[in-house]
Order: sequence, then C-alpha cells, then structure tokens
Amino acid sequence: MLMTKERRPAIRTPRGWAISVLSEAGAIRECKEHGWMQDRADPHARERALAIARQDPPTGISPEEAIAEIHDVLDSIGDTCPECPQQTD
Repeated sequence: MLMTKERRPAIRTPRGWAISVLSEAGAIRECKEHGWMQDRADPHARERALAIARQDPPTGISPEEAIAEIHDVLDSIGDTCPECPQQTD
C-alpha cells in the first residue's frame, strides 16, 4: 500500500496536480539552472505516480482521468533541458 506523509496541497488545474504528483514520486525533476521539467525515465517512479493517481485523484476527477493526465504530462516532457548545452561524447 502506498502511503504519503501528509495530504498534498490543493492544485488548481489537473496538469498542475499531475506535475506535483510526478515530482513527488521522483518521476520528473526541475532543471536547477533554467526551471524546465525533465523526465527522469525511472519506471518505478512512474508506477508510484500512477498508483497515487489511482488511489487519490484530485476532487472532481476520476482515477482514469487522473491517470490520463499523468500520461499527458509525461508525454509533453523531455529528458533534457532545452536551454542547457548538449554534451557530446
């Protein structure tokens, strides 16, 4: 069973909620220099985020809609910051 320490604060939009859940689960992170969200490509963190969406969706949204929002956010986030210089090998 997934347990959280405290109830998450109310988020005004489903997208904001999904970003908050993904961040809390460790599935995404923010670029420290530029603020862009980055996908960490961690399958366990994604599963934690989806479990939260299933078990504790925001008020007024079904678990299926919450899961869809999680997927929509993940599909819109890349794994690199567009402003950071690309490292070449």
